[in-house]
Amino acid sequence: MPTQRAEVVIVIPARLSSTRLPRKMLLAETGRTLIEHTWLAASRSSRASRVVVATDSEEIANAVERFGGEAVMTSPDAPSGTARIVEALPRLGDAALIVNVQGDEPELAAAAIDTAIDLLDRCPSASVATLVTPMRSIDDLEDPSAVKAVLTPWRESTASLIPGPEVPGAWRALYFSRSKVPAARDWHDSLLTDRPPYWWQHVGLYAYRREVLESWNALPDSRLATLESLEQLRPLEAGIGIAAAAIDHAARGIDTPRDYAAFVARTAQA
Repeated sequence: MPTQRAEVVIVIPARLSSTRLPRKMLLAETGRTLIEHTWLAASRSSRASRVVVATDSEEIANAVERFGGEAVMTSPDAPSGTARIVEALPRLGDAALIVNVQGDEPELAAAAIDTAIDLLDRCPSASVATLVTPMRSIDDLEDPSAVKAVLTPWRESTASLIPGPEVPGAWRALYFSRSKVPAARDWHDSLLTDRPPYWWQHVGLYAYRREVLESWNALPDSRLATLESLEQLRPLEAGIGIAAAAIDHAARGIDTPRDYAAFVARTAQA
C-alpha cells in the first residue's frame, strides 16, 4: 500500500509597508496585483491542498478575497514572514507541512515549490527544506544581498557514528551568509565552474514540518541571525536540520521599482 502523503499548506506572508517599493503587494500595472500573481504561482503546486495569504493589512486581505483567494489577519508587529506564519498556524488546520512562499516572488515555479516539499519526504530527519541554485558569477559572490549557502551532501542519521548513505540530490545546510563563503585561499576563476559548485545562492523558500513552527517561539535567540540579518540561521544554530535541493535558476524577487518595471515588461511579453 503506498504511503499517504502529508497534507501541505502554502502560506504567503504579505505586509503592506515596504521601504524600497511602497505598497508593492498591491501594485497592479499588469492588470493583477503583485500578491495575486504570487498566489497564482503558488496555486500551481501539485503538492499543496491550500494557499493562504497571511497579512497585517485589511487592504491586502480585501484584494485577496476579491480574486478568490483566502487571507488570514496577523499582527503588524510580526518581525518576519516566518513569525507571521507561526501566528497564523492555528488557522491552518491539521496540515503537517507548511510552505513559506514570499509575497514578492510572482515568478516562482510550481515545480520549485514541489521540489522543496518532496525533499522532506526524501529526508525524514530534516525538519526544514529550502532551495539553492549554483552561483557562477563573481559579482554575485561579492553581493551581500545574494545570500550564500554552505552545503554538504545530506546523509540520513544512523544509530552509529558512521554516516548513512547520501540522499541523491539532497544537501545539508552548514551555514548561510552574506559574505563570500566558503573563502578560497588561492583564488582562480575556474573555481566558479567546478561541479558540484562550491558556491550556492540561497532561494528564500522554506518547507517546514509543523512541529518546527509550533516550537518556533521557544527557539533560543541567535546572535548569528542578528549579525547576518538572516532568520534561517536561528533554527540552524539551534541544531535543526535544514535540507536543500538545487534548482537551475532562481525566480526574480521584486524589491525595487526597477525590479517591478522589469516584471511588468516580462508579463507583457508572455
